[in-house]
Amino acid sequence: MSDTSDISVPDLTGRLAIVTGASDGIGHVMATHLARAGADVVVPVRSAEKGESAAARLRAKVPGARVSIRSLDLASLGSVAALVKQLIADGRPIDILINNAGVMTPPRRQETTDGFELQFGTNHLGHFALTLGLLPLLEAGRARITHQTSIAARGGAIHWDDLAWRREYDGARAYSQSKIAVALFARELDARSRAAGWGISSNLCHPGISPTNLLAAQPEIGRERETNLRRLVRVMSRLRIAGTVASAALPAVMAATDPDARGDQFYGPKHTLGGPPVLLRELWPPMRSMEDARRLWEESERLVGARPAG
Repeated sequence: MSDTSDISVPDLTGRLAIVTGASDGIGHVMATHLARAGADVVVPVRSAEKGESAAARLRAKVPGARVSIRSLDLASLGSVAALVKQLIADGRPIDILINNAGVMTPPRRQETTDGFELQFGTNHLGHFALTLGLLPLLEAGRARITHQTSIAARGGAIHWDDLAWRREYDGARAYSQSKIAVALFARELDARSRAAGWGISSNLCHPGISPTNLLAAQPEIGRERETNLRRLVRVMSRLRIAGTVASAALPAVMAATDPDARGDQFYGPKHTLGGPPVLLRELWPPMRSMEDARRLWEESERLVGARPAG
């Protein structure tokens, strides 16, 4: 498989970019690309210590990089609201938002601070509340918003009768649901922006498969050691069957910065598992229904109590 770990990014001097999940892994690579192009990058993190370490690594790679750390736990609507309040008080328009952070298949069912199933609550609802809360700044910046879905969204469905998976919990299917929700939110956000004249564009991307930290040891969600799947992906990456951490970040970077990008588009690696980033021609079946997208938006509003201003 041919591969590349770099793409051309236009000059972003003076632009403000926010990347969730940028303290390590592919999110850190995204933030590095944006900083290298001149953007002022905000890295929201749960751990201040981890955030400062990430900022130091980024500045080492990009001397003079303008990067700031903010506190954010997407599994807590209170934490999301606190970050929104800070950024609204700053008043600076946002040019780029990459909703990248996520959790994947904890070994047992867990809930967020607000009682949502952890993956749905973190991957989708946390980003939903964050994006809607920041909408005035996103409108002011005529922002481009990019949402990170997953190849787990190629199949599966929204578990409408039990979004919280309280009955017959299946971690992999719940993860798939959360990433389908990410995609449907991306599409409905773009549709509503067009209809209401918000001036923002919303698109989605997927990273393929790479040996990121999603399946690494994560004691905070009950995983004491890396999974066998991560070991397999690491071997696949070395053999160029799957992508690398560097290449997996590029679809999001392209979606967020390509001058030709438009809303409601889908980016990913050329080959499903990895390769250089491209604009994909077709959405996967679970992402196609705008009726599902509208239904999810309305249910998400009900769950988090967030509505667009105006």
